[in-house]
Amino acid sequence: MPVPRNCMAAFISHSVSETEKLGESWGRAAHKGLVIALSGDLGAGKTQLVKGLARGLGITARVHSPSFTLVNVYTGGRLTLFHLDLYRLETGAQILSAGIEDYLQPDGVAVIEWAERWFGDKPPASNLFRAVTIETLNENERRISYEDPRA
Repeated sequence: MPVPRNCMAAFISHSVSETEKLGESWGRAAHKGLVIALSGDLGAGKTQLVKGLARGLGITARVHSPSFTLVNVYTGGRLTLFHLDLYRLETGAQILSAGIEDYLQPDGVAVIEWAERWFGDKPPASNLFRAVTIETLNENERRISYEDPRA
């Protein structure tokens, strides 16, 4: 039987600080095995959300985009954070050959930037998977649409 998908929620962020605070609240509530799939244009705020998530997990290391390394691993918090960036990978075959399939069942929390390159319009059906889309509304505002597990 398929797992029911969660209802969508939206948050309008008016600043980088608000985007980070949303991520921080998700980090405080995160459970082992959570996968957050982020989609959005360059500069939309994906990494800012991850910075807040890391802070919510209690990670004090400086978080930066893993565009050139593919995966950054942050320890020292209550859960390990695996931060993936698929920007440089263009096909499903490249993604699978990179050996990152294990991050769909992380021993901690995994965040995947540019997740649409892997999943397209069909993300995995799981209560531990949260699809997030960040849209730029103007210079300061972002609409962050996400699956709300409480709904």
